[in-house]
Amino acid sequence: MSHTTTINVSGMTCGHCVSSVTEELTGLKGVENVAVELNAGGISEVAITSTLTLDPAEISEAVAEAGYLVVANNA
Repeated sequence: MSHTTTINVSGMTCGHCVSSVTEELTGLKGVENVAVELNAGGISEVAITSTLTLDPAEISEAVAEAGYLVVANNA
């Protein structure tokens, strides 16, 4: 069974940013797919599909490793 976790990431501005975040998140155990909806200069939405339930701290750490920040969803 797959789980989808959606996070918001600030600071991404281009395709290279998307690649960096995708690469780090794909490295987490159980992650099958990462889909990024880029909002250049704003808050981008990232959907992570995985076979395991992901630890929010691990997600934040992976995004930070790529140089970006997970932000709370204020919607």
